[in-house]
Amino acid sequence: MYLENVVMDAVDPGLVGRFWEQALGGSNLTRDPDSYETRVKVDGGPVLDVCVQQVPVPPAEPLRLHLDLSPGGDQEATVERLLGLGARHLDIGQGDVPWVVMADPEGTPFCVMEERAAYAASGPVAALPLDSSDPDRDARLWGLLSGWTDVDGPAGGAPRSLRHPSGLGPLLELCPEPARKDVGAKNRIHLDIRLQSGDDPREVRARILGLGGRDHEHDWGPLPWQVYRDGSGNELCVLPARD
Repeated sequence: MYLENVVMDAVDPGLVGRFWEQALGGSNLTRDPDSYETRVKVDGGPVLDVCVQQVPVPPAEPLRLHLDLSPGGDQEATVERLLGLGARHLDIGQGDVPWVVMADPEGTPFCVMEERAAYAASGPVAALPLDSSDPDRDARLWGLLSGWTDVDGPAGGAPRSLRHPSGLGPLLELCPEPARKDVGAKNRIHLDIRLQSGDDPREVRARILGLGGRDHEHDWGPLPWQVYRDGSGNELCVLPARD
């Protein structure tokens, strides 16, 4: 199995999807009124699809997973380019920090990072910071799910960081959570895992539960994939293997 999708909720998937496609230099996979999907490749490294799915009202819960974007060699120029695509500056009380906090066209926060050695091989997405109540426990689960391995993150950054075995692509950073997850509120951004041929869904479920994950009871109707929570309550989907 492997990490396939970064999934975002949006009222207008086309508006948000086009923004992220241009922001990340992605290639369009599909577009319809209810969703927008774009593919982001890192040569020799991972392929991640950014999938924007429609929700009836704008998400409002605290963000537990967000995108940190690479500075592209010139942080200021990258910020100006994103402003031109429809982003805006955002004040979340960050104070004097070397990164720039911004929001996409529907207000979902993201950051444009400063130059850091840890991001030199990341590609357009520097990192995927995910809130965790126990970074060591959650790193074991996400390592199993994604196949990514432990690496050193930026100095003073998250206590646990994972990266694709190629050593390329974004970091998945397990960050100490500022507050416990509200299990009644769905994360506005979550990750999808894709099974591969030969993966046994029952065995995968047993391993997820054994590493602190749990089944997620939802009212979304029948789905062709399984929904779980990691040990910190963050939703994740395990998609069936492709034919």
